[in-house]
Amino acid sequence: MESLSRNPFGPFLEASGLAVLDGGLATALEARGHSLADELWSARLLQDDPEAIAFAHRSYLEAGADCLTTSSYQASYGGFAAAGIERAEATALLLRSTELARRTVEAREPGTRSTPLVAASIGPYAAYLADGSEYTGRYEASLAEIDAFHRERWETLAKSTPDLMACETIPNETEAEALLNVLSGDDRHWAWFSFCCRDGGHLWDGTPIEQVATACDQVARVAAVGVNCTAPRLVPELVERLRSVTDLPIIVYPNSGERYEATTRSWHGTDEAWMASVEASIQAGANIVGGCCRIGPREIAELRQRVDRGDWSGP
Repeated sequence: MESLSRNPFGPFLEASGLAVLDGGLATALEARGHSLADELWSARLLQDDPEAIAFAHRSYLEAGADCLTTSSYQASYGGFAAAGIERAEATALLLRSTELARRTVEAREPGTRSTPLVAASIGPYAAYLADGSEYTGRYEASLAEIDAFHRERWETLAKSTPDLMACETIPNETEAEALLNVLSGDDRHWAWFSFCCRDGGHLWDGTPIEQVATACDQVARVAAVGVNCTAPRLVPELVERLRSVTDLPIIVYPNSGERYEATTRSWHGTDEAWMASVEASIQAGANIVGGCCRIGPREIAELRQRVDRGDWSGP
């Protein structure tokens, strides 16, 4: 593992042992009445209403987040092309995703904590497919195809000067390999790797979480490894397994526990004890914590308060 002093999360972890992420960007947007029921999801607003994205970012900063994740999760050249957006405009929209988050950070009221980070979201290949396959891990695409898909967007987002990349909701080993290959070819940027899991030990394709964590441990500039968009009840065990094979910072941001239905683009079921899951994950070894789908500014504000009160301490 590289020195924590070089890791973008270093100042936060050295100060308190914990860093707080934001929650679901789409969750904050939908709470204000924005309809995101199309293939571009929140990335549609990069074109239609960028100030709505800036407002959502601001709500998470005000809640106490140490890191904003950009609105590029669902944004890709292939996805934009399918929506009739030409390449030059697609590039401008990708760059805008980082600009909106950076501008929000720069406009904040000065505080006592370190300047919040901006993480450029690198959503999975499944986000382009928009068929829910981030929850199955089954792709009809080769390693080379997935590598090319990510490399093209990565190179554009890298030019927008984020603090790090957020490789998130990765459901299978092939995609992890592709993204690690892309990171290995970038000698400037750091990235976190966060996996989407079917149970307390495996990615959706059945790969043991320890296996991909070990692979991350062998590549330079991996800022953290962990789990996101996974049911809260599963996350503490996953953290224990991660901590058994790596000394990297561990990042977790579970969803609410509700189930996503891709055909209707809606959530079903009941939520779970998200805050209790975060607490148990910290006790198991997580250092960087936040929320994913269905977790909004209110929950992040409560998380921030608990961290600041010292209710929990980092591992």
